[in-house]
Amino acid sequence: MAVTVKIPAPLRRLTDGQREVTTSATTVAECLELLGQQFPGLKDRICEEDGSVRRFVNIYVRGEDIRFGAGLTTQLKDGDDVSIVPAASGG
Repeated sequence: MAVTVKIPAPLRRLTDGQREVTTSATTVAECLELLGQQFPGLKDRICEEDGSVRRFVNIYVRGEDIRFGAGLTTQLKDGDDVSIVPAASGG
C-alpha cells in the first residue's frame, strides 16, 4: 500500500527538499508517526506534544479536512493523497 504525502514548502528542509513522500500508513496518526521516524523533527512541526494536530496546520485526505471527519483516526487507502497545509495569516 502506498499513500502520497504532500509536504509544504516551509517543511521541505526536513524532508531533504522533497515535495512528496510516500508511506504505507493506514491512518493519519500512523502516517504522522512514520513521517516523524523517517524525517526527525517533522512530526514536531505538525503536532502538539499530546499528539494533536497544531491549530495552524490543516491536514486533508482525499480533499477533505480531517478535523471535520474522523481526525487522526481517518483511514487511509492505497493511492490516497495526504496534504499538509500550514494556515496562512496576515493582512
